[in-house]
Amino acid sequence: MLDKIKQLIAEVTSFDTDSAEIAEAFRVRLFGKKGEITSLFEQFKEVLPQDKKAFGQELNVLKTLTINKLKELQEKHKKTFKVDPALDLTLPGDPAPLGSRHPVSLVRNEIVDIFNRLGFTISTGPEIEDDWHVFSALNFPPEHPARDMQDTFFIQSNPDILLRTHTSSVQVRVMEKQKPPIRTISPGRVFRNEAISARSHCIFHQVEGLYIDKNVSFADLKQTLLFFSKEMFGKDTQIRLRPSFFPFTEPSAEMDVSCTLCGGKGCNMCKYTGWLEILGCGMVDPNVLDNVGINSQDYTGFAFGMGIERIALLKFGIKDIRLLFENDVRFLRQFTNAF
Repeated sequence: MLDKIKQLIAEVTSFDTDSAEIAEAFRVRLFGKKGEITSLFEQFKEVLPQDKKAFGQELNVLKTLTINKLKELQEKHKKTFKVDPALDLTLPGDPAPLGSRHPVSLVRNEIVDIFNRLGFTISTGPEIEDDWHVFSALNFPPEHPARDMQDTFFIQSNPDILLRTHTSSVQVRVMEKQKPPIRTISPGRVFRNEAISARSHCIFHQVEGLYIDKNVSFADLKQTLLFFSKEMFGKDTQIRLRPSFFPFTEPSAEMDVSCTLCGGKGCNMCKYTGWLEILGCGMVDPNVLDNVGINSQDYTGFAFGMGIERIALLKFGIKDIRLLFENDVRFLRQFTNAF
């Protein structure tokens, strides 16, 4: 081992090269992970105690000599490095451009954060669903006219399989597997066979909420939605509930918020009514609870659903929903500093 050290000392002392590649190979051979000097230091622990001093001194001489030699080679190759005269090394570098979250993601995250503060958990489910979870369990009997409310993409080879038209299918799956109390929101992408225009699209995103427990009332639903609206649109936001119909809730309502652009005075966005519809809601129909194995005599609950794109249009003053799907970088750059 001592002979090996002396041999390497002699080799390092005489080593020289004009090639940066050869110099780097020399460094790796000696100081690499499996280099010769690295290996010698690992073997040092096997040296007899009485010989450690002599071996240690020689090994340190080799290490110091090699480090100095590598520094010398590094300086040598720096001086021979030729710089393109057209390249100005004093110019500041171009900073990497910052990306931004998509406005749909921004709104989705804010909605989730608001309901998380109310104790709602997040649940997800498949986008390709069966008839039971999308329609039948939610009180849509076969041939019921309510099915016409949603134009559905069915799988041609199997009419029982379809692209989900709402994330209520996720709520059905949660109720089938979990016993009350249940407090969950289901954000996700849904599909409907609709004509694409400035105000509608065949693909969009929803957040639907569900709360099942004993003695849940419509007043609980109203206060939950009022809290959400004030957190999302501002503390001065007002809401109103209008009677409506959904097969899976009874009673059902549409909820409007006071227009965020005109403060309720009337403008083009709210069609001069002062109100903007943002979601549907209601008390869960007892038939739905019974369908998923929850005793409707013991439990009640409420549900609501909102389109994320619609809220994004309101929040950011976007007038064409198609902009959210075109991935135009010029449009997306506007949201770099949002939230």
